[in-house]
Amino acid sequence: MKTEEVLKVEHVSFRYEKENVLEDVTFSVRKGAFLGLVGPNGSGKSTLLKCILGLLKPQQGNISLFGTPISEFKEWHRVGFVSQKANSFNTGFPATVYEVVASGLTAKLGLFRFLTAREKQAVMEAIEAVGMAKFHKQNIGELSGGQQQRVFIARAIVSKPELLILDEPTVGVDVHHVQSFYNMLDELNRRLGITLLLVTHDVGTITEKVTHVACLNKHLYFHGKADEFAQLQDHDLSKFYGHHLHVLSHQH
Repeated sequence: MKTEEVLKVEHVSFRYEKENVLEDVTFSVRKGAFLGLVGPNGSGKSTLLKCILGLLKPQQGNISLFGTPISEFKEWHRVGFVSQKANSFNTGFPATVYEVVASGLTAKLGLFRFLTAREKQAVMEAIEAVGMAKFHKQNIGELSGGQQQRVFIARAIVSKPELLILDEPTVGVDVHHVQSFYNMLDELNRRLGITLLLVTHDVGTITEKVTHVACLNKHLYFHGKADEFAQLQDHDLSKFYGHHLHVLSHQH
């Protein structure tokens, strides 16, 4: 049986006025995959995410989610998104971890509705899945950047999405906690079966955690399995990135 295609990007090109940002980008993500999307600043990663989320419309090409063209896709509860929130979050925001995660059900349930026992359980399960159970009564503004980002991931997965898209989620995360953060994402992918699309600059880490890699710099220069990407030589990566790049492994 063929594995379901969760995301399909076909010959997508996008430009802002006269500047080409994406040029003929084609790749797909199958159910259960953990794709790391890498590339230098200005490579078009954020623009591609906006196209995938339906916020921008490509001038050329097509994007489908779960077999449905973006223009017709309505089941957005099947897609979770986490941005670089930890880097700019208002630490004075008066809400507990539990309340922030519970707000992730609002789109599905509507405002001003009391949670059922099952929904309350789902909130706690999401908090536990990201390792934040002991902080569930704490004000989110009192947490570190990495802890806040875990809470935002819990908020994104509380409605049980099938695809979770993360845009540079380790921005604002203390360098000493980045590895445990990636371990948590790996656990979400393996144990909960969530398909992940991770945008990151951390090339060394993704080769150890993700199943597939896509390397973007306007064009898609590489798309394949993580072990194939790990075997690329430094000069190949430098060609992709447009400058010298050396991959460091985070394994101990």
